[in-house]
Amino acid sequence: MGTQPKLTRFNQEVLSKYQIYNSIFMTLPFDTISKTGVLLPLFHETCKKGFERGDDPTTIVDTFFSKYQGRRSKESQINLLFRFIQYIERQVVLFDAIEDAAFPTVNNMDGIGTLRSLKESVTSEGHLEMLRQYLEEFKVRIVLTAHPTQFYPGAVLGIITDLTEAIQNNDLLLINDLLAQLGKTPFFKHTKPTPYDEAISLIWYLENVFYYSFGTIYDYIQQNIFDGKHINNDIINLGFWPGGDRDGNPFVTPEITLKVANRLKMTILKNYYKSVRTLRRRLTFRDVEERISALEAQLYNAFVDVNAEDNITLEHFQSELKFILDTIEEKHQSLYYKEVNSLLNKVHLFGFHFATLDIRQDSRAHDKVFTAMVDTLIESGSDIFPINYNELSEQEQVKILSEVEGKVDLSLIKDEEVLKALNTIKVIKEIQTNNGERAANRYIISNNQTTLNVMQLFAMLKLVAFQDELTVDIGPLFETITDLENAHLVMEELYTNPAYKVHLKARGNRQTIMLGFSDGTKDGGYLMANWAIFKAKERLTEVSRKYDVTVIFFDGRGGPPARGGGKTHQFYASLGPTIEDKEVQLTIQGQTISSNFGTLDSSQYNLEQLISSGLNNQMHEDVNRMSPDNVAVMDDLAKISLKTYMDFKGHPMFIPYLERMSTLKYYAKTNIGSRPSKRGKSDKLIFSDLRAIPFVGSWSQLKQNVPGFFGVGTALKTYEDAGEFDKVKHLYKSSNFFRTLIANSMMSLSKSFFDLTKYMADDPEFGEFWKIIYTEYETTKRLLLKLTGFKTLMEDEPAGKASIEVRESIVLPLLTIQQYALKKIQELEKAEVRDEQQIEIFEKIVTRSLFGNINASRNSA
Repeated sequence: MGTQPKLTRFNQEVLSKYQIYNSIFMTLPFDTISKTGVLLPLFHETCKKGFERGDDPTTIVDTFFSKYQGRRSKESQINLLFRFIQYIERQVVLFDAIEDAAFPTVNNMDGIGTLRSLKESVTSEGHLEMLRQYLEEFKVRIVLTAHPTQFYPGAVLGIITDLTEAIQNNDLLLINDLLAQLGKTPFFKHTKPTPYDEAISLIWYLENVFYYSFGTIYDYIQQNIFDGKHINNDIINLGFWPGGDRDGNPFVTPEITLKVANRLKMTILKNYYKSVRTLRRRLTFRDVEERISALEAQLYNAFVDVNAEDNITLEHFQSELKFILDTIEEKHQSLYYKEVNSLLNKVHLFGFHFATLDIRQDSRAHDKVFTAMVDTLIESGSDIFPINYNELSEQEQVKILSEVEGKVDLSLIKDEEVLKALNTIKVIKEIQTNNGERAANRYIISNNQTTLNVMQLFAMLKLVAFQDELTVDIGPLFETITDLENAHLVMEELYTNPAYKVHLKARGNRQTIMLGFSDGTKDGGYLMANWAIFKAKERLTEVSRKYDVTVIFFDGRGGPPARGGGKTHQFYASLGPTIEDKEVQLTIQGQTISSNFGTLDSSQYNLEQLISSGLNNQMHEDVNRMSPDNVAVMDDLAKISLKTYMDFKGHPMFIPYLERMSTLKYYAKTNIGSRPSKRGKSDKLIFSDLRAIPFVGSWSQLKQNVPGFFGVGTALKTYEDAGEFDKVKHLYKSSNFFRTLIANSMMSLSKSFFDLTKYMADDPEFGEFWKIIYTEYETTKRLLLKLTGFKTLMEDEPAGKASIEVRESIVLPLLTIQQYALKKIQELEKAEVRDEQQIEIFEKIVTRSLFGNINASRNSA
């Protein structure tokens, strides 16, 4: 019997199981309002039929109550809506767990994009040696960030993990208990998490998933591609942002950064201890047993007290494991060789740091700190900076910063914010001393605009803690469309700066440059953001190669396509030879972590896809080279799309619509992340202060997904109107890059549902603005189908499409309730006498219904 199509496997393993377990869940007797489980299907049906009839959310909710619950009091009706929200949130969890359990069945774990498939195709082409050479220098780094796009507290993540396992084992009794536990476990956080709390929740993935999946992949590569020989390259490694990302987050202090680094070290030592303990039961041979027992005791002491003076060192741990490995091979017929070698590989990957903690801060914040530091030093009579430093031109300042020497006496600094920033630099040095250089050796400057931004940090690092040798890489992050256009000029100035050149040489002539997809999209719209980054990467590759520097691109991506996510591995496989790709680095956050990397199976599968996509691009890069004609069309489409998006963003109703018709202002009330939802202090909503996450999230809650498609339709229509649509068709057929962008935009359209907000078309104030969005949606949808030749959106991805459809169906009642509450708030705010108590109740409904909808979007990754 052959393998069944992916959609069939999805329907059998996910959909039918969901229907069975959901029916058990609906009958569990755990709520104070009887029959919620019975009423929810009726409400779901009322929503579905109501939208088909063209009803608005208010009519749908009122119809439901008058038809089925006529005798309920107003208060009792509101209580029932809250119950519905709680039920739906948990239905989403149930669906997540079932999808996780079915992952290895629905996805072919040995299919295209996996390492096994890559090895087989390369061997048959006679390119195995070439593959080895690539793997000796190629790397993938996934960087976990704390951006709050997931609302599950730790307790719920634990239930998902246990539920996934119980479903895989068809353990009905345990599933029943876990569903009951789920019903009683609160989802709502009463206080905001601290950055340390965020770090703890992500370290859970390191400890329980990545430690094993990274190890498995590395072992496979070593055994099957390198015939068991040692590889100098770690190939896959981890970055970590919670506790180090200070951008816009006043709660990330130097103390927190140090605490997180210690926790990372403690966790990896604990994992090593567990592995050594397992090995000790096997290695009961002469010359080996006492060695492994000693290691067990030393590791135990080390993770109990991470900072004890006499703790085991990384070098000692590695040399003991190597000794044990050699002894087993020489004297004990290589018994358990594989298990010891597997642990040695993990030590090679994770050291004593587990993940590299990145520090990040905004260039504007650095500028303030730097200026205050210079002023204080000049006032104190220090000769580090000339007295007239602040009056000098940027070029002259850069020259001084290149040659600056000395050590800043921090006791002179009285300003608390300045001290925090400078102490963070001291903490980097301390972490390197305690956990090894790889533990914290990179500093990202967000909103980087000029060479001066980089050189200010360069000078601060040297003056505060790194007088002898600067063992920190500086990574400028270019985000807005303008900054992306100028990025190569900034880098050329740095590459030709004598001091920076010396620093780069000491760092192996490798330069990390980060590019911000989320803010790029918010700034310039979907097509232009992706194209501007593509073009910037080409220019940065060219200038870096000119100065013999290997540039490493670090992509700041979110989960949904609107934030640079989408089909990530297809994106990396499509870049072509004009973009440096020795290393793939990307941020992963929120629901993307749990959906793409949350289980051993999904984490291994998606890591393998990333590795092989990067390698495929290198090995077949000429296929992806864009012809001049295609470049011209792509360029033109991006420009038309940018103008369309900028006109839309400049519309006088744009900000009022987001403020009053969307859930934007409710993000701050959700207690999901430690940092504020906007950067500035102004009471008025200022677009540039707005963070990309609430911006994209608000459109997603409205089911309008504007950042993923707006401008695409108009750009395509311009070609259709001019009778030149065949040019775009040619681009689509011949460019993998453009095809990937279109597929991701299609996903954004698939998750849009304009029937939900159709009532806004009649709004005297916002009706015209709503119609602009709807028209662009319709145009984009029609032309994407015309371009691809599909009958329906995502026709080529039936299983992904089916997953989205089920998830959208689960949250349909939730969205209806949310829109109903938003409408009620608008009415209450217009009333002659404001009923604050009622407003507060409906605001609570809006906030609570944010959660389930965001969690349900996990396949946006």
